[in-house]
Amino acid sequence: MAGEWRELAVEEFAEVVGGGTPSTADERNFGGDIPWITPKDLSNYGFRYIERGERNITEKGLLESNATLLPAGAVLLSTRAPVGYLAIAKNPLTTNQGFKSLVVRDGFDNEFVFYLLKANVDYLKSQASGTTFGELSGSTLRKLKFLIPPLPEQRAIAAVLGALDDKIELNRRMNRTLEAIAQAVFRHWFVENEEAEGWEVGRLGDLVTLVNERIDPTPQKDNERYIALDDMPSKSIDLSQYRLGLEVNSSITRFKKGDILFGSMRPYFHKVGIAPFDGITRTTTFVLRPKEDLFRAFALYWFFSDEVIEFSTTSSVGTTIPYMRWETLAEYEIPLPPRELMSKFSEFFQPLWLKIVSNGEQSRTLAALRDALLPKLMLGEVRVTVHE
Repeated sequence: MAGEWRELAVEEFAEVVGGGTPSTADERNFGGDIPWITPKDLSNYGFRYIERGERNITEKGLLESNATLLPAGAVLLSTRAPVGYLAIAKNPLTTNQGFKSLVVRDGFDNEFVFYLLKANVDYLKSQASGTTFGELSGSTLRKLKFLIPPLPEQRAIAAVLGALDDKIELNRRMNRTLEAIAQAVFRHWFVENEEAEGWEVGRLGDLVTLVNERIDPTPQKDNERYIALDDMPSKSIDLSQYRLGLEVNSSITRFKKGDILFGSMRPYFHKVGIAPFDGITRTTTFVLRPKEDLFRAFALYWFFSDEVIEFSTTSSVGTTIPYMRWETLAEYEIPLPPRELMSKFSEFFQPLWLKIVSNGEQSRTLAALRDALLPKLMLGEVRVTVHE
């Protein structure tokens, strides 16, 4: 065990603060200037700091609920549905009751506390109780004990891990910028183009073929790269995250590099991208193969468009778990531009796509290094140089 480290209960190094939800029956509680975070806002979030979520609340909503205004630097921890989402408040904000946030006390480093909890998510989950879904209570969380080094070493550990996350987050921001540029050009050329009169009317099914190359759950697939629907980010075409095939044993289908993957279950989650490698997925994701290479970028951004996502959402079948039928989606009408314009867009998109893939692969490598270091640093098995 590392010298000078102390075993402390959470309540000794942080104040644990719950959240709340204003009455949704009163619209005056929402739409204000106070950021309000829910666990959904942290699903596939990918950054340490968060400024705001999908919704804000008003002063009235804050005063008439159990929501608490947290200071910048508070560590947000989701404690139910699910346990273990983490972020740091970049500015004062509130959360719903799905969080127990840690306001770190003087003498302790909030980024270290963030990484400490990140290293112990499985332990936190094991302390949850409840049958429908596990919940980690505030009283239980306060009493959990962890090894804590002196403040200078806390800061040194956070700096090492933070440097890796800084580069990962920079890559993500760069990818978001590249994707926004490609999407803006697509919409300008093909969706909002006032000179599009006279273009042919086509359908999404004219551009791609649904591929359903089913494979059996044999051991041969265990080491293949598997993109689960949960791994696909919302509103991003970067599909660099994957698992190994040993984690899937039913409804498996194969995809090839360059195929478009479209999340057909709960399409409102907006999960669409291009496969950067050969691999496998489940049939809850459409594998769409462009009929010509020329169509790939053009087709991708139509499937990615808000219009197609909205159509898929409203046209889905099934109530508990809505899903889109390919036969319906294939008939969605689109304007077909001259081939020369599609070719021009493809040439424009290709270098952006290669950079997005490169950034995604680098981030995955850095994340693997961070995750390998994390438990060793938190147990004192790997020590860092401390500069007083």
